[in-house]
Amino acid sequence: MPRGQYHVYVIELDDRVWNSAKFRRCNPEYVMGKPLVYVGMTGLDPDTRFDKHKAGIQANSFVTDYGLHLMPQLYEHLNPMPYDVAKKLEVELAIELQAKGYAVWQG
Repeated sequence: MPRGQYHVYVIELDDRVWNSAKFRRCNPEYVMGKPLVYVGMTGLDPDTRFDKHKAGIQANSFVTDYGLHLMPQLYEHLNPMPYDVAKKLEVELAIELQAKGYAVWQG
């Protein structure tokens, strides 16, 4: 299978995102002290995609408002991959992180 050009990525969010009722509702099993994160996928380099989020370009508002930095230790070993694999892995990674107690927003 070809490696592809798509990437999954994880962005740590500022603790202030927990003030969002919408974010809290989606994370009822959050373990206080664990990271609050956004999980996404992209055809771009994750650094470039993060910069676009922060600039408000095709951005998730939680990342624009609360994004701190990428967490490559959680995804770097997975990339790159074909589109269909990245689409599936984005969801799986979000579920895995939530199971570990992280608060996750998946885009």
